Amino acid sequence: VFSTDRIIAMSFPSSGKQSFYRNPIEEVARFLDTKHADHYKVYNLCSEKGYDPKYFHYRVERIFIDDHNVPALQDMLKYTASVREWMSQDEKNIIAIHCKGGKGR
Repeated sequence: VFSTDRIIAMSFPSSGKQSFYRNPIEEVARFLDTKHADHYKVYNLCSEKGYDPKYFHYRVERIFIDDHNVPALQDMLKYTASVREWMSQDEKNIIAIHCKGGKGR
């Protein structure tokens, strides 16, 4: 996990067997709800898979980027505009961003 004051980069919030070696989705949700209640938005950059956004109170945005590939300019513009809007709404707002392993995209 990489973290700044307002940005958290992490691996995929997982369930089932994958939660043994990736972030268990329930623990990720508990952490965000405890430390940043009502002030976080999750960005899923993983085109391969998703999860139920209810874990994060439906504050999830998905940008479809294939692993080991460069994102399309249009997708990056959409992502940066969304982050800018979310962060400007409240100085307490943070983002949690992830792909699959937490470092590739």
